[in-house]
Amino acid sequence: MEQPVVSGTAHDASGNRFTLVGISNVPTDWADVFRALAGTDLSLAPAADTAPPERTSPPAPAPAPGHPPKPVRTTPPSVLDLNAYLMSAVGKAARRRLTDALAARGLRLWHLTVLTLLDDLGPQMKTALATRLDINVSDLVKIVNDLVGLGDVVCVRDTGDRRRVVVRLTPHGRASLAGLTAEIAATDDDVLAPLDEDERRQLASLLRRVHHHLTSPSP
Repeated sequence: MEQPVVSGTAHDASGNRFTLVGISNVPTDWADVFRALAGTDLSLAPAADTAPPERTSPPAPAPAPGHPPKPVRTTPPSVLDLNAYLMSAVGKAARRRLTDALAARGLRLWHLTVLTLLDDLGPQMKTALATRLDINVSDLVKIVNDLVGLGDVVCVRDTGDRRRVVVRLTPHGRASLAGLTAEIAATDDDVLAPLDEDERRQLASLLRRVHHHLTSPSP
C-alpha cells in the first residue's frame, strides 16, 4: 500500500499556510519534484489545521438483524398482588443473605437450627432432635457430628437416665450462637431496611401467626 514518504508545511506569497504530502510507490527524488513544481502556476488551498486528525473510537456495531436486544429482568406487576408470591420472593432473598452469613463460618441453616433448639430446650436425644426439626435421623447425625467437631456441642449420658445419650450445647457453642445471632440481626436490618421499628414488630407478629397456622397439626 502507498505510504507518505515526505510531508511538511509551507506558505504561499500571501502568507497562507498549506500542507505538502508526497506519496509514491517507487524511489523518488523529492527535492527535484518540488523544484519542478516551484516554477508552475499552482492553486493551493490553505490548510485549515496542520495537526493530525484526532483519533476517535469506532462506532459501536449495530445489533445484527433478527437479534433483539437482551431483555431486562422484570417482575410482572400483577404477580405482586399475590401474597404467596411475595412471601416466596422475600423469603428467597432473606434466605440467601442468611446462608451467606452462615457459610462465612462454615455452617448451614441446619447447624443454626440445632444450636438454637438446644439453647431453647436444653439437652436432647438425637432422635428427639430429628423429630422436632422434621429431619431424617441420619442427616441429623451428620449435623451433630459437624457441631461436635467445632466444639459447639457434646454427646453425653443423660444425668436423669444413664441409658440415654443426649446432645448438649457447650459454653463454646453458646458463645458461637450469640455471635451468629448478632450477625443474623444485621441481616434482618438489611432485609427490613424499608420498615421502621413498629412496622417490623407488626410484620414479625403477622409472620408468626401465619407460621403457626401452617405448622400446627390439622384438627
